[in-house]
Amino acid sequence: MAYLKYKEVTKYFNFSESILVEDLPDYVKEYVFDGEEILCGYKTSKDYGIFTTKKIVLFDKESSMGLYKQIFTIPYSSISTLSIIYKVTGAEFSLFLNSGYPLRLKFVNMKNPNKDLPNIEKKRLRLVYSIISKIINNQEVTNEEINVIKENRITFVD
Repeated sequence: MAYLKYKEVTKYFNFSESILVEDLPDYVKEYVFDGEEILCGYKTSKDYGIFTTKKIVLFDKESSMGLYKQIFTIPYSSISTLSIIYKVTGAEFSLFLNSGYPLRLKFVNMKNPNKDLPNIEKKRLRLVYSIISKIINNQEVTNEEINVIKENRITFVD
C-alpha cells in the first residue's frame, strides 16, 4: 500500500481580521460569479479569503521567493467533512475534500471592532460554519441566514 502525503494549505492562512465586503480589493470580487454572494471576508497581512454562498476562495500572495499569487477555489460541493475548533484567541476550520485533501483555515488573534461583544468573530465563524454545513448536507439556507452575515447584523440574542 502506498502512502501519499498531501501538502496542506494550513501554513498559508492564519486569518487575523474580518473585512467588510465593500473593503475587499476588486481582484478578490472578480472570483464571485452570477448567482452567488459574498458572505464575509478575512485577511492576513498579505492574503485574503472569502466565503460565498457557493465556495471558499483563498488568495495566497508570496513575495519571499519571488512574487506570485496562488488562488484556491473550494466549492462547498467538494467538501466531504467539515469541523470547527474553538480556541481561546480564535477558531479553526478543518476540512477534508472529496479527494481526501486536508485543509485547515486558522482564525487567530481576531481583532474585534465591537469591544462590547468580545466573541463576535467566533459567532460569525459559527454562522458561516452553519451555512456551509447546510449546503454540504443539501439543506435549505434562508435569505435571513445569509443576510445576517452579509450585513454584519450578528448579535448574541437569537
